[in-house]
Order: sequence, then C-alpha cells, then structure tokens
Amino acid sequence: MQTKLSKGLVATLVFSFLMTATVRSFGLTPIVYSRVEEMTGWRTCGSCGDTSGAGALANYAMIRGITSPSTDGSSSEFHISGPRYANGYWYLPHVPVSTGLGYLRYEFNLYVPAASSNAPQAIEFECQQRINGWIYNFAWQADYVSNQWRIFNYVLKRWENSGLPLHRFAPGTWHHLIAEYHNSLSAHAVFHDALTIDGVRHTIARTHPAKYVGNWTNQFTNAFQLDLNSSGTAYKVYVDDMKITVN
Repeated sequence: MQTKLSKGLVATLVFSFLMTATVRSFGLTPIVYSRVEEMTGWRTCGSCGDTSGAGALANYAMIRGITSPSTDGSSSEFHISGPRYANGYWYLPHVPVSTGLGYLRYEFNLYVPAASSNAPQAIEFECQQRINGWIYNFAWQADYVSNQWRIFNYVLKRWENSGLPLHRFAPGTWHHLIAEYHNSLSAHAVFHDALTIDGVRHTIARTHPAKYVGNWTNQFTNAFQLDLNSSGTAYKVYVDDMKITVN
C-alpha cells in the first residue's frame, strides 16, 4: 500500500530528491564496505526476524570462507532447518551514519543450489539506519509463495507488494542483486528507489514512513534472512561479493 503524502511532505521530498541528485553529481567520496560476507562480527538474534520476535526457533548458521561455489574465491554459506515458518536472521553493525542517506546501495551475488531451488518460503535482505530516535528500514523480500518482490513497511510491520514479479532464481548459477534507496531525515521518509536483478534495473519509487522509537543510540546495519516454508524444508544459499555504498 503506497503512503499518501501531504502537499508539504511532497515538497520536502522533492527537495530531498534534488539535494540527493546534487550530492551525487558533485561526486563526494562515498563510504564503501566491500566483501561484507567475509567480515567478522555478524550477529543473530533468535527469532527476531519474526514480526513479533516470539516465533519458533530455527537451526541456522553462517559459514564463511567457502571456495566453491564462489565468484571471488571466498563466499559465505547461509543454511537453515527446523520448524515450519521459522526464520534465520543475520545482521552486521557498521559505524553509525550520522547524516541522511542521499544514496544507499546494497548489492551481492546469490547462488541457490539445485536441491534448494524451490525450498524457501522467502529470502530477505535489508539495511537499517537508526538516527536521532528514528528507524529507517530498507528491506526487500523475494517471496516464493506469492512470487512477488515485496518491501517492508516498518511502521505497520507488514510486507507489501512492490509491483515487481519474482522470477525464482535459476539454480546452480550466480545472480547479482542491487537494491538502491535513500531517505529524508526532515520528512522521516524511506525511499525504495530501484532493484536491479542480473543487470536489469527496475524502478520502484515507493515511499514508507520512518518509525520513531525514542532515545536509542544511533546505528547502521545490514542484514540477511532465510525463511522456512510450510513444510519446514531445510535449504541453503551462498552469498558472495556483498557490498554497501553510502553517499
């Protein structure tokens, strides 16, 4: 469901877009995190990937340093098993970003083995910025049930169709995903700008409000999640060349 915006908010968002274009045109040096899947410090938090955070616990783990399959000599395996509809959530904290995100790009290579080709309930990934008491959540879900790409409304705690159909990942080959976002601190708004799948860029242009949570410390994270289907079918995927660009 697309958020209805007031005239004042629309004006603010247009200004934000123009400022974003200006920053990018001047070519300011971005913050770039490369080969993120190889970094230490990845964390998990039980069933926190569930909407309520109180669902059944899955068995899941991340294994770094996989040489095959890989695109650069070292990928990471994410695997999951357990009760149906349970999930595995991994996240990695970075240095907090203390300004608005004029441009945020989250990309990686994804490999689904043949044995796992139709096993997922969903594959999810996100970045999240917490700043000045507000949470700006940038989350995508490849939903194997509806065969839709969906984005997360953090305020309403629900997944919403982006309008982009999901063509399930062909097994046994690498797929490159690029998600582009930005936000507006003055309007407290999150923008899902585009999703590129194997070189084909899809303009999304969807907006969600940020969520106010009060006096929490600032934080910037990226995350990856696997969801089990109605049968609890175990599966695994591989991730390589994960990169985050902030400008």
